Order: sequence, then C-alpha cells, then structure tokens
Amino acid sequence: MLTAVLSIGAAGLLVYAALHDLAARTVPNWLPLTLLALGFCARLADHTLFTGLAVAGGAFFVLFIVWLLGAMGGGDVKLWAATALLIPPLLQPELAFFLRVVVFGGILALFYLSLGFVVHKPQGLKTGGLLRRLLRAEAWRISRRASLPYACAIAGSAIVTLLPLSFQR
Repeated sequence: MLTAVLSIGAAGLLVYAALHDLAARTVPNWLPLTLLALGFCARLADHTLFTGLAVAGGAFFVLFIVWLLGAMGGGDVKLWAATALLIPPLLQPELAFFLRVVVFGGILALFYLSLGFVVHKPQGLKTGGLLRRLLRAEAWRISRRASLPYACAIAGSAIVTLLPLSFQR
C-alpha cells in the first residue's frame, strides 16, 4: 500500500517535471531531490535500498558521462537517476524502464524532427494569451532545432513502468 501511494505521488511529480521541461526546458532541482526521497522510502519499505541505490548510482555515473559529452541536459540526468531509484531493483523492471526511456526519447526526437518540416519560425506580434505564447516559443525552438524536453520521455517511461508494478499483489 505504501509503495502505491509513493508511486502515485511520484507520478504527479513526474508529470510536473515533464510539463516544466516542455515549457522552460529545465527541471527544477527540488524535483529530482523529492523523487529521490520518495524512491528512498519505497526501497526502504521493500528492503531493497542497497540494490536500488547501486542501480541509481550506476545510472547517474553513466548519464553524467553522457552529460559531459554534451548529449543530455543536467536536469535530465538528475531526473533519470532519481527516477531509477523509484523502480524496484529487479532486472526486468529496470531494463524495461531504461529501454522505454530510450524508445520514448527516440519517438520524441522523431516527432520534433518531423515538426521541423511543418512548423516555421513564428512571425508577427508577440502578444496573446499564455497558450499562444507557449506555442510561439515552442515553434521558435522547433525552427532553431533547440534541445528536446527529454523529461517527457523519462516521465512517460517511469509512469508506464512504475504504476503497474505498484498495484500488483
């Protein structure tokens, strides 16, 4: 029961992280820290804390190297590693989570690449409501081939992996 409650809370935070990354291309530092705390509690509850910390630490190490190479943002690295602690440290769920992040990220990249052919740099006045301004900013990012909101892939993968595991008996 505790794991299910923690998973639902984590899912809400992951949705927020994805939306924040979509709007601002950043992940606030408090989000991975909060997810790390939830993961710590979940792993403590199911007695897999040491293994979970080893998996999350290994993920952070590998992703940190990817960040050093400039292929991923720092917020995405922290979010992915913290989310890895939320997933039970069993081979199948962890591998499924990591594979889903890569696949969802690839789909996201293809989506943004295809949008580059139809969305053009916005012209005209910079007025309008919040949604209109967000769409203009996104159109500008697409036209300039700016960074991807990779937290969307991480969050989607974690939710698809985590929630079914949380409600199994």
